[in-house]
Amino acid sequence: MSATAAGQAPAALEGGSERRLIDLVFRIRELGIVAALLILVAVTAAIEPRFIHADSLRTLAVNAAIFAVLAAGQTLVIVTRNVDLSQGSVLGLAAFMAGDLLSKHSGLPLPVVFLLGIALGGACGLLNGTLVTFGQVPALVVTLGTLYVFRGLAFLWTSGRQVNAETLPDSFLKIGTNSVLGIPILVLIALVVILVVGQWLRDYRSGRELYAIGSNPDGARLAGVRSDRRVLTAFVLSGALAGLGGVLFTARFATVDATAGTGYELTVIAAAVVGGVAIFGGVGTVYGAALGALLLGTITSSLIVLKVEAFWQQAAVGALLLLAIAFDRLVGLRVDAALRKRSARRAS
Repeated sequence: MSATAAGQAPAALEGGSERRLIDLVFRIRELGIVAALLILVAVTAAIEPRFIHADSLRTLAVNAAIFAVLAAGQTLVIVTRNVDLSQGSVLGLAAFMAGDLLSKHSGLPLPVVFLLGIALGGACGLLNGTLVTFGQVPALVVTLGTLYVFRGLAFLWTSGRQVNAETLPDSFLKIGTNSVLGIPILVLIALVVILVVGQWLRDYRSGRELYAIGSNPDGARLAGVRSDRRVLTAFVLSGALAGLGGVLFTARFATVDATAGTGYELTVIAAAVVGGVAIFGGVGTVYGAALGALLLGTITSSLIVLKVEAFWQQAAVGALLLLAIAFDRLVGLRVDAALRKRSARRAS
């Protein structure tokens, strides 16, 4: 064996070991969310048995579906050490656009409506990404500004109007109510989005590079990663998925005005962080973010069923978010320490 090959073998083993350790941490986090979800459902069902009836569980899944789609896009942005606060406003724009188009042109093919919603969201994401990457403006500032800009555009567009169910075609509304093999269509769409985005992040170089950027931006640039292009792509995809979420919102609720999606961005960020996506970037999976969305939705529904006041519902979500951030920090420190010990042992 040559000296070069001999040197590459330990490095490859070390890199594989580190990846296995990080993957194990991801699995533990996600299993923890599943366990918390099952315990919550069991406790609530013990107090109110109707909570686990088929219709109740179906409602839980459908309500979480749109948040899961948004969380998939938010994950792409957060792992690069950025954040997208404009998702709720983008959803509102796309939701009203879908409703307005179908109210005026009921014969418009539904795939066209979905594509237009995704394109509108992607254009909003492109604006965000351009300002962040080429304008060198912090994402928090950019997306906070566009949150208000996009919401203002929604109010300007609607001019006080509201889209109602009676003006929308039944074929579109069925997307929000019908099921396939017992699984709601909205849930199926969310699952497809989660699986596609999750597979891209895990198995494709361009997806893995998002983690490299979030873990060490300077190191990623030195390694030849086109950081600006990747961050721009993350924002475009986040906007596109928010646009898709807007169309699904209209199909689900059938009544849309300029306030659609208000506050959604904070819930989505909370879902991602609770699901193990590190707010400091570089760590997390889209599967965990989707589980986080389901957990937050279940907590809210559980507290409503148990007739807990709205204040305590918000306090519970806030406490869970703080615990998730603290846990994330603790796990991050322990993983770093474990990796340093392994490196030190190999070096000696």
